[in-house]
Amino acid sequence: MTPARLPMLQTELGLFTYADLIQYFPFRYEDRTIVHSIAEISDQMEHAQFIARIRYKEKIGNGARQRIVAECCDASGCIELVWFQGIKWLEKSLVSGQDYLFYGKPTSFNGQLQMTHPEMEVYKGVQHAEKNFQPIYPLTEKLRKKYIDSKVIAGLQKNLLSTAFPYIRETLPADIIQQFKLISKQEALYHIHLPQSENWLRQARRRLKFEELFYNQLRLIKQNLVRKETFPGQVFASAALLTTFYQEHMPFDLTEAQKKVIREIFQDMRSGKQMNRLLQGDVGSGKTIVGFISMLLAIDNGAQACIMAPTEILADQHYQGLKKFADLLGITIAKLTGSVKKKDRVGIHEGLESGDLNILVGTHAIFEDVVQFKNLGLCIIDEQHRFGVAQRAKLWDKNKVTHPHVLVMTATPIPRTLAMTLYGDLDVSIIDELPVGRKPIQTTHRFDSHRLQVFAFIQSELDKGRQVYIVYPLIEESEKMDFKDLMDGYESISRAFPEVPLGILHGKMKPADKDIEMARFVKHETKIMVATTVIEVGVNVPNASIMIIESAERFGLSQLHQLRGRVGRGADQSYCILMTGYKLGVDTKKRIETMVRTNNGFEIAEVDLQLRGPGDISGTRQSGAIDLMIADLATDGEILKVARETAMAILESDPHLALDKHVMIREQVMHQRKETTNWARIS
Repeated sequence: MTPARLPMLQTELGLFTYADLIQYFPFRYEDRTIVHSIAEISDQMEHAQFIARIRYKEKIGNGARQRIVAECCDASGCIELVWFQGIKWLEKSLVSGQDYLFYGKPTSFNGQLQMTHPEMEVYKGVQHAEKNFQPIYPLTEKLRKKYIDSKVIAGLQKNLLSTAFPYIRETLPADIIQQFKLISKQEALYHIHLPQSENWLRQARRRLKFEELFYNQLRLIKQNLVRKETFPGQVFASAALLTTFYQEHMPFDLTEAQKKVIREIFQDMRSGKQMNRLLQGDVGSGKTIVGFISMLLAIDNGAQACIMAPTEILADQHYQGLKKFADLLGITIAKLTGSVKKKDRVGIHEGLESGDLNILVGTHAIFEDVVQFKNLGLCIIDEQHRFGVAQRAKLWDKNKVTHPHVLVMTATPIPRTLAMTLYGDLDVSIIDELPVGRKPIQTTHRFDSHRLQVFAFIQSELDKGRQVYIVYPLIEESEKMDFKDLMDGYESISRAFPEVPLGILHGKMKPADKDIEMARFVKHETKIMVATTVIEVGVNVPNASIMIIESAERFGLSQLHQLRGRVGRGADQSYCILMTGYKLGVDTKKRIETMVRTNNGFEIAEVDLQLRGPGDISGTRQSGAIDLMIADLATDGEILKVARETAMAILESDPHLALDKHVMIREQVMHQRKETTNWARIS
């Protein structure tokens, strides 16, 4: 590696120090343990390695079409080799009569076995051919153009390891290494870059993944413990108002999952420590009533509560749903959104400051400095990923004496491993069952050729007085994509149902126009809503019984599940129909099959994680919230579970890592580089 090329490792790969380099791990390995004879090679093989001599070589063509073609042979046969780059170097380097070790993808051209741009080295004997596992590192196109490939990176790693090996310090205590039968840090780093066998490689991966996840979880759990020590919370011990609500006004029986979550929240609220809890629950699982019950605990103890929603439509839905319960209990409630008139805001502000107003439901308008509470005790944030951390932090400052308890609610099921890593510093509650009487949505897959049958089914539901969503992936036609688009779809639906009032909703509309269209649908003034994914997180329309998703192959699994959740909100049977073309890839078939098979959002989230990876699911690839170098949340769930349990046990017995036996852990925590801010956290 010449000094001129070193800056490229910094700009392209972010490798500035020896520590950065040694922790730049391969993402896969090529098995170089097998050397084939040429007669054994076929174009069906992914890769092949062989030893052969150059019989002849020639330069063919001119300009951009210039290439080197060579024939090389062993005792069993011959193969043609072709290179389109590095012509001058190859003319000098390829020597007839010299044995070479070649590796590449065999193909067939005009009935002859061929290999294009094979890797090649002068053969140096039997030991050279037994190279075991060749590491393949993540690279960029700019690096490849400068001939910095995986072999170059592997060479750097080999040189670094030969020098640095004695100085690699152990980072895990001996008792943890013995308990889980882990190899040493030295051995792990050596065999992750230069594995001598498959067994050594497996052990190196296991050791490094455990260590990475252990310190990841240790940091998150410690943050949770420190927060509980640092931030006291108001003590809400009385539950008289809640008892009255249960006995006199509760409209339905709670599920066991809801009861369990309420017990967890009540325990937090009377502990004297600030609650910081994430509540996960699938669409329609009953999170809102749990939120209201949590508010009753705050109000019964002389505090106020607020609930924030990302849109005015959703805020209005919360307000209308909670007001009927609040009125029964004599609790004051108000709504504060951007559309509330100035004269009405004055009364709301006065009620909050005097304490006469118990519950505030709103949107971003609650963040405004003019909004001040007498004693804010509980903040509920719905769909937390729609609010920035700086915004959420403003809610803490709405109570200058004691930070309010915080309950974050999300209808997006989060896979267990992702929740542990993204929200490991929060206490997590899960509602994993639907209310009694709620019928599972029936999901079917139909091809475009079945459209007339689907229209007939829509008409039968309209005849029953039901409403329908039809969702498209695109607003306008794209020449590059052969998918249904919203405007074309709207015209088609208009022709198919000429007597039915239609609505249209998409992201390019003004917010006020969106609200008008959605309000018309809620009031049953329109019967079919033609929309894009803006209705993903939205209002509750119990009368809507069909969700048609056009070009369903264009949507991710989580998105499909969220869209399906817009129906099935009432007692009637609801349906989701996934419309696609006939050409479907393997992953698409898996997504469609999963949607048809199950309504369980957490099971769907796990499949989504396997298909897409954690960064795509949560947006963390952009935010830096998951900064893992070797562990894979899609496949390393068991290692993560063990690592978290180990970290938890250590911090429960020694929260400040003060004991002598934990000195190594304490030093490693201090040495670890400052991590990127985790914008997925609620604090």
